[in-house]
Amino acid sequence: MSEASLETPRRSRTSGIDRALQIFDYLQAAGQAATAYEIARAVGAPISTVYTIIDDLVAKDLLDRDRNGLIGLGRRLYHYGLSYARNLDLLSAAHREMHELARASGETVQVCARDQDVMVVLAMEEGGGAFHVTSRVGSRTPLNWSASGRLLVGHLEEDELVDLFRRSARPSPTGRAETDPQVLAAGARQALQQRLSIQAGESDFAVACIAAPVCDTSGVCHATMSIVVPESKARQKDSELVALVQQSARRMESRLGW
Repeated sequence: MSEASLETPRRSRTSGIDRALQIFDYLQAAGQAATAYEIARAVGAPISTVYTIIDDLVAKDLLDRDRNGLIGLGRRLYHYGLSYARNLDLLSAAHREMHELARASGETVQVCARDQDVMVVLAMEEGGGAFHVTSRVGSRTPLNWSASGRLLVGHLEEDELVDLFRRSARPSPTGRAETDPQVLAAGARQALQQRLSIQAGESDFAVACIAAPVCDTSGVCHATMSIVVPESKARQKDSELVALVQQSARRMESRLGW
């Protein structure tokens, strides 16, 4: 048997895995169920190929098909996620700190991390105040829209930062988010050096975020601890909230042995 014929099955299996990951990524980014045709068009695959992969994944509970034929993420993925979260020290430490920070500040607290070119909300807890801003766990935001996004990449080399923002920066709904790669790169490095990033009205009107980095011993930012508040409240209580967030991030680093 020739070397080429020996490699063919492996290439086929790898392609199938890649297609499955493309489907999962699309559904996660879309945030809602979709038709097989919409998925095939989005991932650039033949509809017949996507139908075959979807049928297999539905049979294995990795995807779900509702009565209208719409495809969504399956419950087996949720169980995998729970198992991953239980064994992740970072999230374990984050949940304890989130509870304390939400209690002390009375505001919505988020722990965020980076997933390639976006920021993802890993966990969230609402405070006890009468008015608070909420966001969905798992929501994904361009790095240049958020205070956390800048901190999460501030440890990268200058050229890498500029390339990253050139590729990923997007105009925000409010039109106030910076999009210049050079400016963003300089701001990200400065924010991490200061261990503080504040944005107001860049991603959402009248919403502000105060974030501090959670870094390992080498200075790499793995996550952020942040408070999300109405913009007016951030101005009124800026110094108090900054201190609470930075102290919480430092305690989280200590819990992780960093």
